[in-house]
Amino acid sequence: MEHISGWRADYNPGVGTEPDHLAAVRAACQRLPEVEERLSHGAPAFFVRGQKAFTYAWLDGHHDVEFPHLWCAAPDGAQEAMVAGEPNRYFKPPYVGRRGWIGVRLDRDISAEELADLCEDAYRTVAPARLLRQLDN
Repeated sequence: MEHISGWRADYNPGVGTEPDHLAAVRAACQRLPEVEERLSHGAPAFFVRGQKAFTYAWLDGHHDVEFPHLWCAAPDGAQEAMVAGEPNRYFKPPYVGRRGWIGVRLDRDISAEELADLCEDAYRTVAPARLLRQLDN
């Protein structure tokens, strides 16, 4: 995974808090083909080939959402199912929620494995077929 746009790879506004969600998200995204990380709209964001964002990490909150959270791209219908099933953990995020993205609360109990699954699902939502074949091999 490349760190671009001139910002430090060690950027982590959540340093000193446990668990380190950004480290878990980075670890999950680093194993995905052709992923780049850079600041976007003030948050660490992960892109396929530097073009299509699939995850944003809002560790200090964002706009009216005061708790740390992720925004993750999601397949059709996933947002509605997840928010209805666990409204205390998942929400419809501002801006990208109308496109089906999922908001994931990081101030709730969430494992590194669950973060990895959410990031991979988000990646699979936006990545081209060739990269998905590469991931599956």
